[in-house]
Order: sequence, then structure tokens, then C-alpha cells
Amino acid sequence: MEYLKRRRDRVEDRLREVLDEVEPVELREEVEHVALAGGKRVRPTVTVLVCEVLDGNVDRAVDYAVGVELVHNASLVIDDIIDESELRRGSSAAWMEYGHGPAIIASDGLLGEAFALFSASERAMQAVAEAMVELGEGEAIELVDQPVSEEEYLDLARRKTGALFRAAAELGAIAADSDAYTVEAFGQYAERVGVAFQMRDDVLDATADAEQLGKPTGHDAAMDRPSLVEVTDLTPEEANQRAHETSEAALAALASLDVEDSQAMDYLQDLAEFVVVREQ
Repeated sequence: MEYLKRRRDRVEDRLREVLDEVEPVELREEVEHVALAGGKRVRPTVTVLVCEVLDGNVDRAVDYAVGVELVHNASLVIDDIIDESELRRGSSAAWMEYGHGPAIIASDGLLGEAFALFSASERAMQAVAEAMVELGEGEAIELVDQPVSEEEYLDLARRKTGALFRAAAELGAIAADSDAYTVEAFGQYAERVGVAFQMRDDVLDATADAEQLGKPTGHDAAMDRPSLVEVTDLTPEEANQRAHETSEAALAALASLDVEDSQAMDYLQDLAEFVVVREQ
């Protein structure tokens, strides 16, 4: 795990550098409360690993990785407001800590810092913009036109979670100046990882202990929020099986790539397997 830790630490150090430059100090405190509260850093790790698989510019990939994490955190601020979730990663949600207005401003601040990191590359900007369109559409669908079938659920999961995972992987390939086919293949891999991740999240929400998870559980059912378990009436065990099938599809996308074996590729494969067995 030392291999992954070094890469996460590099992203974490750059994240702190970026946030340390935020002004005014009140906004800096708010964005740091959100972005430095912990988290698995899965998306930024994917960005760095994909770039390494392709022997690309890792410094550029780290900036993109930080940008992806900032976008993700900005979306979580809004999610918590919509869901009235008081806890995030074991700490107070931003709206609970500072109020609704400052929390929304913090979300905007995180997005601004993210796009400053992407701005030097038209391809990077396009990848993230497309993901944010999908994410916004997913949020709207969830609020006003909730899915009633497994197919509709999967479309929502692809938009709300898969799209930003896709962007994370695409950015790693873009940092390596890869061709469109390679960018797309890594994007397909990561999108499927993201959907499997969301499926597992739904199962954990229905079955896990809130203290262990670091956020409230039972929230999907309480708010009539679409989850794989709620929409389909699948048992948690059956929902886990769907997640495993999606993980296998992610691995198939990786297998379609003509790249050399490497430690970075091994970890990308491990990630697709880990997201469906994690307990947090």
C-alpha cells in the first residue's frame, strides 16, 4: 500500500497548496473544512494511476487529480444540503457548520479552484465540463423524475457517480497526451467502476453501521431516495451481485487496452475489485 500512499500524499500536498491560496480567509476556512476532512481520494488516485500507466506527465496529472477532487467535494456540499445530511466523513456537513449561504459559496469556491487547474488544456476542460453536465442532469432526475426500474437507476448512477469517475480517468490519459481511443477506453473502465461504487454505496446505506460509515445510514429509504435496493426490490446480496458484474465489465474495458503491465495497472484492476467489497 506504500505505492498508493505516496501518490495520495502527493495529491494531498498539492490540494493543501491550492487551498492555502484561497482568499478571503473565511472562504479558505470553509473550503478546507470540506476538502480536507478526509475521504478516500479514489478519483484523484485514478487520474494519477492512468497517467502512470501511459507514462505521461505526472505533475500535470496531479493538478488534474486535485481538480477532480475539488469538483467532487463541491458536489457533496450540495448533496448534503439537498439531503439535509448533518454529517460528512465524520464531521459536520458544511451547511451545518457555516449555514446554507456560506456552504453554497464554498461549493462555488471549490469549483472555481478546480477549473483554474484545468484551464490550460482544452481537452481537460471539455472532459470535466461534460462530466458536470451529466452530474447536474443526474441531480435533476433524482429530484423530479426518480427512476422506477433498474435501467433507469443505472442511467442515474452513470450520471451522478460514473461521469466524474470517467472524467478522472480521461484526465489521466489526457495528461499523457493519449489518443481518443485510449481516453475513451479508460473512461469506460472508470465509469463502470463509478457505477459499481454507487451500487455498493446503496447497499452500505441499507446495511452498514453509521459510525463505521462516517455518515448517516438508512437515508435513502427515509427520504425515498432512489437506490438500487429501493428501486428494484433486490436484496442487498443481489444488489452486491449486480455491483460485481459491473466491476467485471470495468475490468473488461481495461483488458481491451494495448498497454504494458505495470504496478499502476495492477492497482487500477484492484480498484475495480475493491469498490464492491469495501465497508466504508
